[in-house]
Amino acid sequence: MYRVVLPTFNQVNVIAKKNLVFVLRTRASVIYLVRQELLIQSHSGKRKLHNLAQAAHCAAQGKVGSGFDVASAVYGSCLYRRFSPSILSAHGEPGTPEFGKQLIDIVDESGTNGQWDTEIIKDQVKVPEGIRLVMCDVSCGSQTPGMVKQVLAWRKDTGAEAEKVWEGLQDVNEGLSQELVKLAESGSKDYSPLRQRIQAIRKGIREMSEQSGVPIEPPAQTGLLDACSKVDGVIGGVVPGAGGYDAVALLIEDREEVVQKLQGLLSSWKIEGEADGSMGRVSMLGVKQEMEGVRVEQSGKYAEWWSE
Repeated sequence: MYRVVLPTFNQVNVIAKKNLVFVLRTRASVIYLVRQELLIQSHSGKRKLHNLAQAAHCAAQGKVGSGFDVASAVYGSCLYRRFSPSILSAHGEPGTPEFGKQLIDIVDESGTNGQWDTEIIKDQVKVPEGIRLVMCDVSCGSQTPGMVKQVLAWRKDTGAEAEKVWEGLQDVNEGLSQELVKLAESGSKDYSPLRQRIQAIRKGIREMSEQSGVPIEPPAQTGLLDACSKVDGVIGGVVPGAGGYDAVALLIEDREEVVQKLQGLLSSWKIEGEADGSMGRVSMLGVKQEMEGVRVEQSGKYAEWWSE
């Protein structure tokens, strides 16, 4: 059918269960899409796509996670607050007679649970011109669901002590987004305050790691982040998402020489995994930040892909 060879993709660890997650997401999406027209150019269409993707994602994983990855895929870079988990409780199991209708009601916000209380705020997160976000993959991962459960259990068990750390980390996270907006609007190239914000976030994460007993920023990642931060042109970085061993995210000055120096450092860097002591390699992924989320492409751009 195709006349071109697909390029080689980045080498990352793909566990078999991730393929199952994709299949389950796809199944729920097809159930909805074959019955409904989805126009993602409109605000309402994009909102429905977000709701559908969140429902499929949660069904595939068997739990309601943070959902930030789905939100950013649909809306692009944004400040995101998750919906109430109870929204996704008003449906039966896939394959039951009423599942399709219940799914449509949830996605269209016409069911008993009504409107989703998700918050998507675009103007509170900006990446200034001259700054680039890069992601680095580590070929030894973490058991993310188990880590999240441990952190939540610690938060529940320690009460006010945990809330102090939690709220402190929230404050410095918001400070980072405010500094990015400030730089974007002023055009300043003074990144010192931004570096300080990132360091404050890492300090809060390490404090949470220590108190919860969960390796959100484990020593191996501390060493990697510290080394990357010493590269000229690297502003700073953190362990993204739930943390652990599998990735780091960096803000760098958007210059090719910075990328080359960073790649030089990473090419020989190895990280010891959390469980079996295996050594993981670190590689920079060919992705960067994007303010735009999902979009409709013109099919003519891909004409060479299709046979007559």
